[in-house]
Amino acid sequence: MPDYLAVPLLFVLGIVTSFINVMAGGGSTLTLPVLIFLGLDAPVANGSNRIGILSQSIFGTISFRKQNVSQMRLSLKLALITLPGAIIGAFYSTKIENALFEKILGVVMIGIVISMLVPNSKDILIDKIKEKLPWAIYPAMFALGFYGGFIQVGIGFLLMITLHHILKLNLVYVNFHKIVIVLIYTIPALLIFIYTNNVNWFYGLSLASGNGLGAWWAAKVAVKKGEKVIKIFLIIAIIIMSFELLVGF
Repeated sequence: MPDYLAVPLLFVLGIVTSFINVMAGGGSTLTLPVLIFLGLDAPVANGSNRIGILSQSIFGTISFRKQNVSQMRLSLKLALITLPGAIIGAFYSTKIENALFEKILGVVMIGIVISMLVPNSKDILIDKIKEKLPWAIYPAMFALGFYGGFIQVGIGFLLMITLHHILKLNLVYVNFHKIVIVLIYTIPALLIFIYTNNVNWFYGLSLASGNGLGAWWAAKVAVKKGEKVIKIFLIIAIIIMSFELLVGF
């Protein structure tokens, strides 16, 4: 595809997928195939996509903070737990997921939908966090860091369900923590892709320009509409992603 068509395509794709990622997750199931369709090898598509992920995380974080939705101390603590796994995962990210992995991930996504539908009476919208985190959050965040560094696809879902059920957080705050965590671990992951020459800057920056705009908008919608809309959006996005992974359309 000529560059004069690829640039607007990636810009629009960036807006759409970053909105999906900030509200729920799974946007990379769209960006990676498109980048590969444009002629990039899978590792280069994976690396180039991280430029957009970094952009959406920066603009999404700023947008949330401007609306007074922020628990930065907890976000940074969670990000530091995630960071070692992400660095290790990025080093082993020379291949995108195989067919078996896609099937397993699809089943996991369905499980997430079911868990999201189960009422949790302990959900709270909190302003202060206890100093001591539950022990389960440590192995969970390390594992999610590895997955996010390795492939990224679906990490938003997994972070949301983990933070929502282990820390008992309202989904508006979960979304804030999610994008800060992804922002922090994406920096070393992207550096690894750059060092191994697995980034197409032209395509990556074209995607990132749309990602920033979409993330800014999505954060505003998330805060204005609240947890109920986020949960609906999350369930729909997971069902679509699960169908795509299991059926392979």
